[in-house]
Amino acid sequence: MSDSVNSAFRYGSQFLVLAGLMAFIGFFSSRPEINRFPDGMAQIKLSFAHGGARKVDCRKLTAQEIAKLPANERRPNTCTRERIPVHVQLTLDDRLLYDELLPATGLSQDGPARTYRKFVVPAGAHTIVARLRDSKRAEGFDYEAVFQADLKPLQNLAVDFKADNGGFQFR
Repeated sequence: MSDSVNSAFRYGSQFLVLAGLMAFIGFFSSRPEINRFPDGMAQIKLSFAHGGARKVDCRKLTAQEIAKLPANERRPNTCTRERIPVHVQLTLDDRLLYDELLPATGLSQDGPARTYRKFVVPAGAHTIVARLRDSKRAEGFDYEAVFQADLKPLQNLAVDFKADNGGFQFR
């Protein structure tokens, strides 16, 4: 009889400990209530990786220069790896949200320029203009997109850039 009492006591105490632990976790999973995002606001996320033009244009090699190269390295052109910075602008209703000159990544500055930024904005109708310059031109932009958005509260609008797909994409 004492073995069955010990066993019942052991199972009963395990049940009480586990029930208490579950109640503790259950209570603190819903309390205190935390509002991490302001009411009536939406979010715009600008995120992309894009390589700018080469800093120095490729040069066509002469027949003599090609002949001097080892057989496995022969190529018609020679190009430096370094790329220029990418200039990005994002405006919301003619108000500048973001204006950056993004440097190329990598040890040789030959990788894509990258950005990931979040902007908390009021919900409602907005005109969003995204611009990007990835060439050597001194003024203006190579890509520009205007988007009319009706942002709902707590909505996330993603702004991406894909040169192959025509430029900026809003999702």
